Amino acid sequence: MPSPRDTQPVRVRFAPSPTGLLHLGGARTAMYNFLLARQTGGQFILRFEDTDQKRYDPAAEQDLIDGLHWLGLRWDEGPDIGGQHAPYRQSERKDVYKPFAAQLLESGHAFYCFCTRAELEAKRQEQKARREQARYAGPCRDLSPEAAIARVAAGEDHVIRFKMPKEGSITVTDRLRGDITFENRNLDDYVIVKSDGLPVYHLAAMVDDHLMGITHVFRGEEWIPTFPLHVHIYRAFGWQEPEWVHLSLFLKPSGKGKMSKRDTQAMQLTGQTIFIKDMQALGYLPEAVLNWVALMGWSYDDSTEFFTLDDLVQKFSLDRLNPSNAAIDFRKFDHFNGLHIRALAPEELARRILPFFEQAGIPASLEALTRIAPLIRERMVTLDEAPEWTAFFFKDSVEPDPASLVAKDLNPAQSLAALQQAVARLEALPEWTHEAMEPPLRALVEELGLKAGQLFGILRSAIAAQPVSPPLFESMAILGREVSLARLRRALALLEQQVK
Repeated sequence: MPSPRDTQPVRVRFAPSPTGLLHLGGARTAMYNFLLARQTGGQFILRFEDTDQKRYDPAAEQDLIDGLHWLGLRWDEGPDIGGQHAPYRQSERKDVYKPFAAQLLESGHAFYCFCTRAELEAKRQEQKARREQARYAGPCRDLSPEAAIARVAAGEDHVIRFKMPKEGSITVTDRLRGDITFENRNLDDYVIVKSDGLPVYHLAAMVDDHLMGITHVFRGEEWIPTFPLHVHIYRAFGWQEPEWVHLSLFLKPSGKGKMSKRDTQAMQLTGQTIFIKDMQALGYLPEAVLNWVALMGWSYDDSTEFFTLDDLVQKFSLDRLNPSNAAIDFRKFDHFNGLHIRALAPEELARRILPFFEQAGIPASLEALTRIAPLIRERMVTLDEAPEWTAFFFKDSVEPDPASLVAKDLNPAQSLAALQQAVARLEALPEWTHEAMEPPLRALVEELGLKAGQLFGILRSAIAAQPVSPPLFESMAILGREVSLARLRRALALLEQQVK
């Protein structure tokens, strides 16, 4: 059932750890946050959870910003634009967290821990030998506050752990899965503040979400094991919990197992990727990425599959989210990319493909590409195909493979005769349009007793000198009479050399 909080202006956040590139999972989480914020007239916040300074990567932070911008997911508050709850990097909020950690210590919900790594490892090995669940079992939990404070004052290294209740249970509520009950005795006394004084995610994120007024928390299913800890922290402070939404996981294309780093490396060798930056370079549209990833965990109905971002803002609903894990289907991705390419106006498609021509060193203009775009739009799967298909438009001349000028089931002499008659009819045309060219050449096919593919294949090779090209007569119309006839005459010369 919908929650009343879904219809009020929400405050949601995308809070990635800047340790790696933006990928499909992160993009989906950011998008669902964005959709709910825009749908309710609320705010979408970007926050970087960078307390793990050992793994922090400044390049990853910029990649996250660039990737979200490319997808069209703009935020209302964030590290780059500021906001009423700045700063939006956790590493810059260390002093914000101190009083909250102190409050948990004072209320008895947390304790100082002085155990060394060697001591903790020894305890883990003992638990492992007894086939027990590995969790904190050191003596610091039972230290008196006075003794602990004295050791801290003496400069002894320490962390702060949350003091988990050992009796009873806790029931937490996930919007996709309902109530989930955990026995407290099975939960660990997690570290919430490290020895360097920086809080870990478990404390920092809860404090930030409370202070920033976050109403809904979207995150992956992998956070469910620590879900009860986070609820315990909220309840220890007496705060109102957000709506918790744990999204389904993405599985390998085979459907067997979660994606791993090794899987992503193997995909890149075959031109597939889960990283947003790579998708852009491979010629995918941001509209297609959003459409594809939206439907891996959500559906509007049983039949609608094409969505723009505006469509998704209007139609998205938390109650249509699906907790079932979804296999990544790259064929479906190609399908959606083709749909969104065909939805672009010629001028917009030209603008999108121009960077790929520039990257290939082909001197294409926006004006020329606007004329060419309708010829390739129906067959394109990715934008990077455009230069390969249309490079011949931007060459002064082409040099076809002589063998490609000999049609199937014809010899060079027969192919030459057919091309000679085709050129004669084209030279006689008063207008150089595809509507004027096609009828007389189809009539010639009938007169010569050929198949259309035989004659038109010779012409296509002469004009484009490549195995894949846009529709023949439309291409010749764009090239113009002079260039087209010059290429056809060059093909005649190549055939004549084969006949001699």
